[in-house]
Amino acid sequence: MTGLDGGGDLVVVSVGTDHHPFNRLMGWVESWLARPEATGVRCVVQAGTSRPPSSAISRSLVPHDELMDLMRQARGVVTHGGPATILDAREAGHVPIVVPRRRSLGEHVDDHQVAFCRRVSEEGLIKLAATEDELFSLLDQARRAEAPPAQAAAAPGIGAFIACAQRLLLAPPRHAPIRLMAHRLP
Repeated sequence: MTGLDGGGDLVVVSVGTDHHPFNRLMGWVESWLARPEATGVRCVVQAGTSRPPSSAISRSLVPHDELMDLMRQARGVVTHGGPATILDAREAGHVPIVVPRRRSLGEHVDDHQVAFCRRVSEEGLIKLAATEDELFSLLDQARRAEAPPAQAAAAPGIGAFIACAQRLLLAPPRHAPIRLMAHRLP
């Protein structure tokens, strides 16, 4: 990718590979990049089918090895709420900032990311950003951190995240089972 050799903090944003656009996150990132607090930031976005921020370096898909290298170099990583993308960010040394996709906004088929992220956030395994202001605050905090995570020890608890994800994803539903009723014809 061009433009990565310059100075400044690197922020990586990944929306995964789902075909639904995630323009809400792209707009939030664009707004954050326009703020004086983000001066000098180099932002790389794996945008999928979303409209990428105009002030970021973006591609619809970044090969996995390259995305992992970028995450290791980054000061902060922002992801959608997909478990695999979250795990990648944690493996790269980050407790990622996560914005879950929402069904009501056409970002996914249901709200499983919202429920999943709420639960893993309660365990301290991600930093949940449910609003634009929360995203701004978490990105500002990531830039103020003493050292980029890749220069520190890898994020602890990758095993804890995997165990939590397995518990949540493989657990029986929390609601009562739906009983199908046979229809009787008159």
